[in-house]
Amino acid sequence: MEMKKRSCYPAALVLSAAVMIAGAGVGKAWAYFTTYTEAAGGYTVHLGDRTEITEEFTNWTKHVVITSEEDSEPVYIRVRAFCGSRYALQYSGEGWSQGADGYYYYGNAVSKGASTASLDLKINNIPEDPEELERFNVVVIYESAPVRYHEDGTPFGVHETDWSILLDNGRTESSGEAEGGGEG
Repeated sequence: MEMKKRSCYPAALVLSAAVMIAGAGVGKAWAYFTTYTEAAGGYTVHLGDRTEITEEFTNWTKHVVITSEEDSEPVYIRVRAFCGSRYALQYSGEGWSQGADGYYYYGNAVSKGASTASLDLKINNIPEDPEELERFNVVVIYESAPVRYHEDGTPFGVHETDWSILLDNGRTESSGEAEGGGEG
């Protein structure tokens, strides 16, 4: 009888050593897996904000309007245009003001589905003789930044906005007959 007891102890030691070695490889990751899952309901989540630029050209003036899409949160908009050194641009438009950095800022937040007022970019120094006219493009860039709020719930103003937090969706589109345009 004594022999039977001794033969059980080595087998139990070998089995417990194997369990300890296998358990050491698992580490701290213990999980419970099941093949049964149930969910009900749903809510669509839209990540990011989208805006779109519309450009029209009449009487040597480019008219720029930026629209926020329906599923976007409120954003602030700033715009800058370039047309080369020969021709000068004159900016005008209700609600737009020039910042110290050369951008024109729309003073109001643009809510979902809303648009900015038209920013008009009049091209000056156009020669009267069409033969003297050089080819050029008016390239418009704009940026949108989310409206942030103070602790009391009031929004930061457009000139308080952190423009390093840009809502870039990777698209560069324009509509209308004028060339140029983009989104940043």
